[in-house]
Amino acid sequence: MITQKEMLTHFLPILEKSGKRYKKKSMVRAKKAQAGLLVVTKTSDGDETQNTAEAGDWLVENQTSTNELYLVKAETFKKKYTLVQSLEQGWGCYQPKGETTGIIVAKEHLEAFGATNVMEFQAPWKATMIVKPGDMLVVPPEKDEIYRIAKKEFGETYVQI
Repeated sequence: MITQKEMLTHFLPILEKSGKRYKKKSMVRAKKAQAGLLVVTKTSDGDETQNTAEAGDWLVENQTSTNELYLVKAETFKKKYTLVQSLEQGWGCYQPKGETTGIIVAKEHLEAFGATNVMEFQAPWKATMIVKPGDMLVVPPEKDEIYRIAKKEFGETYVQI
């Protein structure tokens, strides 16, 4: 499997040269996740990845057509989200803050790794993640990780700065 380090080594120069800055435009629902909870992130084009919650992690639900779920570490969640309103059963409505840099994945990007229509790589949380042409590959300002956001969900949740 292609590692995070290999992905960053290959894509950071591309992102620094031609990446664009984005921010989330829609609120999210979130609550503290129960340790051991297995979360399979499903997007409009199928299963993207999975992750198992550790103590302190947050379960986040994007307000997309698929209501995709994913886990976020406590430290990262605190940096990326601000509580707007408490909801029932431990959920809250949160305003995203911060930004990301991203590129639209082209077939040529995948071909550099010997793939064509779908490529698997190691997500920041060590599980397998897929990426397809038309998806976004993004990095946070720290440029210490890289991950995929599916094309449809990216369009539903992000805006260019």
